[in-house]
Amino acid sequence: MARADLWSIGVDLGGTKIEVAKVDAGGTIHGRLRSPTHSKNRPAMIRAEIVSAIREIQKGSESLPAGVGVGVAGQVDPQNGLVHFAPNLDWHEEPLQDDLKHALGLPVVVMNDVRAATWGEWHHGAGQGFNDLICLFVGTGIGGGVVSGGNMLSGCSNTAGELGHMTVDLNGPQCTCGNRGCLEALAGGWAIARQATEAILVDPSVGDHLLKTAGGQADAITAEIVVQAAKAGDPFARSLIDRVEEALIAGCVSLVNAFNPCCLILGGGVVEGLTELLERIDQGVRKKALAAATQSFKVLPAGLKNDAGVIGAATLATHLFGKKEEGRNVK
Repeated sequence: MARADLWSIGVDLGGTKIEVAKVDAGGTIHGRLRSPTHSKNRPAMIRAEIVSAIREIQKGSESLPAGVGVGVAGQVDPQNGLVHFAPNLDWHEEPLQDDLKHALGLPVVVMNDVRAATWGEWHHGAGQGFNDLICLFVGTGIGGGVVSGGNMLSGCSNTAGELGHMTVDLNGPQCTCGNRGCLEALAGGWAIARQATEAILVDPSVGDHLLKTAGGQADAITAEIVVQAAKAGDPFARSLIDRVEEALIAGCVSLVNAFNPCCLILGGGVVEGLTELLERIDQGVRKKALAAATQSFKVLPAGLKNDAGVIGAATLATHLFGKKEEGRNVK
């Protein structure tokens, strides 16, 4: 067993914020720092902010961290932590893992942010005790992670978990990836806003309530506005959310049939805003998926909320580096 004082640092690097947290081996946060991401800054400046926050969070600790885990929204090389592309930061081929290692003198692992969140839910959230699970996070975009037989699937080129880009409608709307009918293009937050805006531009009368909330500007309508209007009983907003529900059920049925998880963990802003989605997706999957795949199946809400990323990143760092670092104290 790991020492009681074994801990790691988790970093959640997104397009709007940098969060750094001290996380023990049990998944408890013992301190955090949060700052806005100045995404227009050069990568070196953002790395310097991360290094400064990590050094600050280390102060007062009696032992060194086992390592540092960083979740970043982008495509990451599994061998060296090179960030091939991070769209929210406009990063291309940035050696984030090596740069942080050299600056900090600590072991560092860099991973996709949604896979980090899956690590968090698996070990310290709703997925505890399961060796076969899927996390699906429905926010502005849609992503996830798949754990099969007690192993996080990474795929041949480390892109496993791009669940938002399953095709659920061959003739569906254009997705940002270039394909048509992706789950994200039907149920992601940006897609919900787009569907509302396009319909209102054709017939403004259908979206009176949404337009008033958005200050009369169709292009200011967000998924959150649509969700709140649907909860308030607006028929147009409700029809949009009904389509989102149908797409999510279709996607989840495919995931359950393909991977046969014991549980499907649902999180992200859209799901948290529409808690009834959990029960409806559960019912839809049980109705449409293979009966054998749903015998011991559960749909569960994500347990860690916004902390899943930092907890998961730190958890992977402890998993990778903890045994090497046990007994290593601050000099």
